[in-house]
Amino acid sequence: MPQSDVVVIGAGISGLAVAEALHRSGRTVTVLEARPRIGGRLLSDPLDLGASWFWDGEQRVRAMTDRFGIATFPQHIAGDAMIDERDRVHRYPGNPIDGPARRFAHGAASLTDALSGQLPEGTVLMGQPVVEVSDNLCVTTADASWQSQHVVIAVPPAVAVMTMRLPHALPTNLLAVCLRTPVWMGDTIKVVAMYDEPFWRADGLAGAAMSRVGPMHEMHDLSGPDGSPAAFFGFARASQPDGLDETDVCAQLARIFGPRAGFPQKLQIQDWSREQWTNPGSAKGYVPSAPDHSLFGHAVYQQPQLGSRLHWSSTETATHYAGHIEGALEAAERTVRDINTS
Repeated sequence: MPQSDVVVIGAGISGLAVAEALHRSGRTVTVLEARPRIGGRLLSDPLDLGASWFWDGEQRVRAMTDRFGIATFPQHIAGDAMIDERDRVHRYPGNPIDGPARRFAHGAASLTDALSGQLPEGTVLMGQPVVEVSDNLCVTTADASWQSQHVVIAVPPAVAVMTMRLPHALPTNLLAVCLRTPVWMGDTIKVVAMYDEPFWRADGLAGAAMSRVGPMHEMHDLSGPDGSPAAFFGFARASQPDGLDETDVCAQLARIFGPRAGFPQKLQIQDWSREQWTNPGSAKGYVPSAPDHSLFGHAVYQQPQLGSRLHWSSTETATHYAGHIEGALEAAERTVRDINTS
């Protein structure tokens, strides 16, 4: 049986940040990722289909971009917003929807790419969904088992509880909190529509919109630096049993931003609610209702379990910036500190 000082479950931003920091401190690490790719909810293809932004005050993200030389640029917010009501679409002077934020010149996945590039070959194993973590911290997939001193669960708590057999010694109240903790993006569809140019800017529009009609309820400019590539993105709730209809999406874009918007060069729909490793109920078509976001950063996630050897490290477990990249990095920082001081 292979052994590592630490086994990290999940190769998203938090899991890779844990692995990279522990590797630098001299520990041996194995990262097990269920998907055939790294990044988790950081997915750039080529524009961001998952996380996109970071904000002032999110110093961990800023420090990482500085450390790895990852170029960033300001989110486009200049211009008027559009409001899509049931009976009309109207233009709102100024842009009350967007605030100052920054984007990654080559996509948010450049963060996870940079972290994984610091790890020795063979550290990150993809296509390895974990099926069990035993009481003695033996981590098992369909292919192999790893014995470790520490296990880091760097996937959303609800995903962990619903897809793995976890140690019997874990408190039942902790597992109950895990099951009720919402998965950030777990009920969300992200739509990206790409064009040859950001034509809305010439019309004095910010590319931002809110809608009471749908299918998308919120839209923003997703164009790259200097407007290239040109794109909108929108969020939709996962309520359609057959998924989001592209015709409805294009019709809404045309209604809000004009006829040209209804004919994107490329339309991408990333339905996170149907991703098994983001929404654990996706196979049943289940979307949690009335999620309780007060459970983000719950006290049960702040203390390691099983003699300080099992750790929770996903953005949902962060006490600040939960749901953000910054929250994922805060959780990773806590986890690394707990392991290095144990």
